[in-house]
Amino acid sequence: MDSDLALRMEQVEKRYGPVRALDGLDLTVATGSVVGLLGPNGAGKTTAVRILATLTEPDAGRAWVTGLDVVREPHLVRRRIGLAGQHAAVDEKLSGRQNLLLFGRLHHLPERVVRQRAGELLDRFGLSAAADRVAGTYSGGMRRRLDVAVSLLVHPAVLFLDEPTTGLDPRSRAEVWQHVRELVTEGTTVLLTTQYLDEADQLADRVAVVNGGRVVTEGTPDELKSRLGQDTLDVVVRHAADLDRAATVVATVTTAPPAVDPQARRIRAGASGSDGALVAVVRELDRAGVAVEDVALRRPTLDDVFLRLTEAGRA
Repeated sequence: MDSDLALRMEQVEKRYGPVRALDGLDLTVATGSVVGLLGPNGAGKTTAVRILATLTEPDAGRAWVTGLDVVREPHLVRRRIGLAGQHAAVDEKLSGRQNLLLFGRLHHLPERVVRQRAGELLDRFGLSAAADRVAGTYSGGMRRRLDVAVSLLVHPAVLFLDEPTTGLDPRSRAEVWQHVRELVTEGTTVLLTTQYLDEADQLADRVAVVNGGRVVTEGTPDELKSRLGQDTLDVVVRHAADLDRAATVVATVTTAPPAVDPQARRIRAGASGSDGALVAVVRELDRAGVAVEDVALRRPTLDDVFLRLTEAGRA
């Protein structure tokens, strides 16, 4: 396997009875990068992570973690990885510190090393003040941070985060994001599965969209957005009576016939020469005497990419 790759999957297949969870999935992840796996429920994201984390074996194909075959060398792979699953795997009857000590012992780490590492991680994840409180009293964000801390006990070369911020409030999500960024600057490779498109946009160097058990497209977030083509011009008029006149104006500066939403008093159309179109439509609407409440140029988002690709996969 290429030494620049932390993860690689080649034509991996996995069935659960009649369900084909993975159908020839190919994936590569560069060392020291963050790759986001996006896809609808049932697309195969978690199955891919489980295979890479040696929790299940593929029915066909091969997969490697830092050059180690996940089927032939699972014990060696486990020494190189950390995993935070969809649900926090902490014992709520133990304190935060006790959870870290327990998992350290399960990793067969010397007690002195475990205690030192536990202190470092509790401090890093802002849990020192609550270190000796029972984890069952932690907020959702605190439990999630503790779960990620547990996954880092062994200084993993590769960290798998399976929907790490599901159910967290915006502040807690932002805190987890910051910790992930810090890990990457220290050289950890991260494979992130998420259904939050803004999360992938914020964290991922590259994104792979999975549908039907395969990667249907991949690239940087900006590359995927650019593949959708032009931007969208949105105009909201102040008075519904001006809609037709405004639509006529918008049609003169955009590349496609505008769509009119009378209820929202909104006109929307594809625009090329983006900034020029925005300036032109503001000027022409002013000349036509059309009062507007809002004029905006909307760039494609990962939500647009996701919806376009997963809808195509259903067709």
